[in-house]
Amino acid sequence: MATLVYAASIIVTLFSFLYFLHRRQCCRHPLLIDYPILGMLPTVLWNLWRVHDFITEILTRHGGTGEFIGPWFTDMNYVITTDPINVHHMMSKSFDNYVKGTEFREIFDAFGDGIFAADSEGWKYSRSLFHSLFKQRTFEVFIGKTIQRKIHQGLLPILDHAQQQGKVVDLQDVFNRFTFDNICYIVLGYDPNCLSIDFPEVAIETAFNQIEESIFYRHVVPKSVWKLMKWFQIGAEKKMTEACKTFDQFLYACVASKREELCKSSNENNEADHVDFLTSLMKEQKGQAHDDKFLRDAVFNIFVAGRDTITSALTWFFWLVATNPLVESKILEEIKDIFGGNEKKVGDISVEKVKKQVYLHGAICEALRLFPPIPFERKQAIKADTLPSGHSVNPNTMILLSLYAMGRLEDVWGKDCFEFKPERWISKRGGVVYAPSYKFIAFNAGPRTCLGKDVSFIQLKMVATAILLNYRIQVVKGHFATPIHSIVLLMKDGLKVRVTKRDI
Repeated sequence: MATLVYAASIIVTLFSFLYFLHRRQCCRHPLLIDYPILGMLPTVLWNLWRVHDFITEILTRHGGTGEFIGPWFTDMNYVITTDPINVHHMMSKSFDNYVKGTEFREIFDAFGDGIFAADSEGWKYSRSLFHSLFKQRTFEVFIGKTIQRKIHQGLLPILDHAQQQGKVVDLQDVFNRFTFDNICYIVLGYDPNCLSIDFPEVAIETAFNQIEESIFYRHVVPKSVWKLMKWFQIGAEKKMTEACKTFDQFLYACVASKREELCKSSNENNEADHVDFLTSLMKEQKGQAHDDKFLRDAVFNIFVAGRDTITSALTWFFWLVATNPLVESKILEEIKDIFGGNEKKVGDISVEKVKKQVYLHGAICEALRLFPPIPFERKQAIKADTLPSGHSVNPNTMILLSLYAMGRLEDVWGKDCFEFKPERWISKRGGVVYAPSYKFIAFNAGPRTCLGKDVSFIQLKMVATAILLNYRIQVVKGHFATPIHSIVLLMKDGLKVRVTKRDI
């Protein structure tokens, strides 16, 4: 018996040694200590509370690119990079070799077959379809009017009420509600009125938030673990299932209602323009009829693109402006120059005028550089390749691009890369400085560059102008801006501020 135990221990030891040696050979550029069995995961979990800054520090220390090895016998093995040349290679030069992949679609299953999860022909079809809809003049006008209406009827009254009551307000929650109402109306032609004085809890908004948080945790636990949790319906996976059910019921109900509405208007020969996204999508068949699943997936993906990304950008922008009074004063000076004496009339904050705001544009770019709404992007290689940095990529290798860390590269942005400095985006002639998308990647890069980039800047400028003209935003003393664990870079405890009237 003792002999058998001794032999077994030798076999286990030998097997462990060989496997450990194999991992060492596979991982030529380790970012962290590779612990037996647990891999590099313990160090990440220990620093999870500051994961984005931690990854930035580690990658900076290793020249911008390295390998992460997860627990033994899991698929949590990644190449992680912030190198702009690598990004350009994957997102543009070798675009066809780097896809979302099947693992992405498993983790992001709530996205369905929508544009963000699709590859190949499915992606090309959605991209072409969305591009044709976004470029329609009626759709652009509709978006502008929707934003104006929500600013006038929702956002400013809420802030006015807050300043009258002298209450602390969570500006991130305000922006969450503002953008959710906006995207619902733009996409579905329906306003859920989340943004109201009593701050109601809206089930579909809560569900949407839960879906995004659950997706993040699928990135930091082994696939076998979260799949087991999904099978038994426990923890985050149970919340994910319930949230998806709630949101899907809402979306499918909207699709059914819209079909009925269009059928009725067709029978009545109603020529009125329907310019919300879902209506336009139903009318634009592109040679094939769109079933309910296609419409659901398309709408969900547009929600992700146009809701939390704007919330994130506005939240971090106002935190940066509130803590940098010199920048705030320069933005106000520019607003006075462009809008003249009528700037306090919300109706005068037009699309044409906000396009002229160069300094504000630079300030928004800085906020997006330092705090990109989507802090990381993932790709999967189809064929073996060698990145420009010299790192080898095998077929099916998962690659994480840290967009957060890319905005803090001293080689790209200079020694003042951690400073909030809008001037870096303004030329000596007073124009906007162009930065290649593979360096400033807040709106993605290459063929997958965000279709809504221009509309996003317009919305951000309109909201920023309306608020800064009417109110002074002061961050509550002792409030810390800490990123939440989510696929979108929001603040963990919101943005607690006091609002006071501005006299100009």
